[in-house]
Amino acid sequence: MEDSKNYGHQHPLVLLNEDRMITNQSGVVAECSRCGEKVSAPCFVCAEDCGFYLHKVCAEAPSELNHPFHHNHPLVLMENPQSMYDYYTCDFCGETCEKFVFHCSSCNLGFHIKCGLLTFNIAENNLKELEHIPLEPPVSPTKKDDEQLEDVKKCFGCWEPLANYTHFSADCGFNLHKKCVELPLQKNHVCHRKHPLLLQFNSDRLACKICQETQRRGVGFVYGCSSCEFVVHIECLSSDLVPVIKDERHEHPFSLFPRRAPFICDACGTEGTYSAYICCECNIIVHKKCTSLPSIIKSKWHDHAIFHNYFLPDDFGSSDCIICHDAVSPEHGSYCCSNCNITFHVRCVTKKASSYFIISREDANEISYESSITCVLERNDAGEATEIQHFKHIHNLLLSSFVGGCENSCDGCMLPISDPFYSCSQCQFFLHKTCAELPKKKQFWFHKCPQDLVLISDKCYRCKKCGQVSNAFAYECDGCKRKTCLRCVIALTPSARTCLHHEHPLLYYQNYEARCNACGGTTYGAILCKDCNFVLHHKCFSLPITVRHKCDKDRLKLTIHDDNSYSESHYCDICEKSRDPNRSFYRCEICDTCAHVRCVLDRYPFIKLGSIYEESDHSHPLTFVKKSYYYPDCENCHRPCEDLALECTKSGCNYIVHWDCVAPRYLQNWRGFGM
Repeated sequence: MEDSKNYGHQHPLVLLNEDRMITNQSGVVAECSRCGEKVSAPCFVCAEDCGFYLHKVCAEAPSELNHPFHHNHPLVLMENPQSMYDYYTCDFCGETCEKFVFHCSSCNLGFHIKCGLLTFNIAENNLKELEHIPLEPPVSPTKKDDEQLEDVKKCFGCWEPLANYTHFSADCGFNLHKKCVELPLQKNHVCHRKHPLLLQFNSDRLACKICQETQRRGVGFVYGCSSCEFVVHIECLSSDLVPVIKDERHEHPFSLFPRRAPFICDACGTEGTYSAYICCECNIIVHKKCTSLPSIIKSKWHDHAIFHNYFLPDDFGSSDCIICHDAVSPEHGSYCCSNCNITFHVRCVTKKASSYFIISREDANEISYESSITCVLERNDAGEATEIQHFKHIHNLLLSSFVGGCENSCDGCMLPISDPFYSCSQCQFFLHKTCAELPKKKQFWFHKCPQDLVLISDKCYRCKKCGQVSNAFAYECDGCKRKTCLRCVIALTPSARTCLHHEHPLLYYQNYEARCNACGGTTYGAILCKDCNFVLHHKCFSLPITVRHKCDKDRLKLTIHDDNSYSESHYCDICEKSRDPNRSFYRCEICDTCAHVRCVLDRYPFIKLGSIYEESDHSHPLTFVKKSYYYPDCENCHRPCEDLALECTKSGCNYIVHWDCVAPRYLQNWRGFGM
């Protein structure tokens, strides 16, 4: 039980009422031990001067809060509640909680102390805390604001842009519209006549019955009926429903058709209630927001323009959404690409405003990305390009067949060569057909910048997605200059793919959380099989299937699971330590040599040996090498060059240096793989 004199602290506390910031022994402004914010009077300080500080309001916070916006359970004041992540996020402001929170374990709901108390006072119509805060008028959004809508400040109550309405100055620490703190606690509305709607937190993160969307950060304020699991966003409830909507994107006007019964929107294929709009000419019924759905968009998920259709053409048949992989109903609206015969749910492809832009019909045919293949010199009877010119190589490339014993890797992705691939007859240059056909410029759904990413080569870089250092091909953003390797590009491309370890096609799911079958780690986005529970990190999916290592004369093959139940065999032949038989490892099928993935690949598996490194202070060209048996001393640290090194190509110059001794710090890989 908390001591009323010291609020759980081991020493007596002294109350300071002088209006000033409080500094600690080092002269730095002290932080409250409960909320973590800067301390100012009135506050409690430790009489023994041990560095304990406490806002008066935090000290006097109740141990339980029966919050009017959360009727089902009390909010309990507790320190660092357990979370599946390394941090806890406040469900009101969306910011990280590092100290005490008001928490409901049943609903997994938590608030900063100040957020919990402020919302309690709003519910009690006690707004003294906000009386001294200046108000700022609404600001009309500019075109730039519209383009960056996801980055503008949002009201914690309704999660609409703060500048849309009169609001309290953000300097107070709370983003709040004036209207959102003055909302009535109860409303009767035609969209739910059975019960009154109560102002509350959206504790269950339910979708709004009018717009069908959920807030992306925080639970916010909603009007809801808990017994009916019915919630409506503040903005949706207060918006006027115009009787007729005319929009240039549809040839006929839409008329309001209020109804209580649910309906399926013909534009997006999701359920709606109450605010339906109909077009009698086309015999369709849609959500209000779908009356202005763009006809043509360019999405980062696809290289071509995609068109909205209320009904899929017959030649599409029944297909799955390329993003979520669930079925797209041909009877309802979707976006599709007629060139590629693929479809997207409206809700999936328009979920993030930054992931697409609207284009005109005139511009739709002009959207294309220039191929990396600059010229096709010859084709076979099947129409395949058998001889090409590629903008990243000076010689012609020939479509080749894999010959057993080939030791080469693709210069694009650094994975072992396999059919089909292009090769150069004049030098050791190889490209998988998939890598050769990638465009010079491209956009990706996982990259936030609006600029295109450009295909580059002959640069050392660290991939933004997998963290590996490489000098193979990569896509570099024109804006932020971040680079993504081709292994990640291919793994995260939204299409079905095959894996030598699994019999079924594998698909990438953005928010899938499970255990990876290869490394055992938790995935937050994974490549998985719809038919069974096989799951892979995209990094594990992109591991080399076969690899050469000095521990064995034959190539080692990546193996997902060790079927040998004899425990004595479950060790690594390189480090001689035990290994988990349920995790990926490399194995020689002839000699039965087995080794950890991390031991085989080491720290720089995707640096092409023999390639030239140009960013060096040495007077002659340097190439990447990795000595197998003879280890000359490094010119820098004078230790044997057992790991990746740079060696002078000029005859007679014996210069050699560890890569780690000369590489920029951001290109040094100290961890390698974790398996």
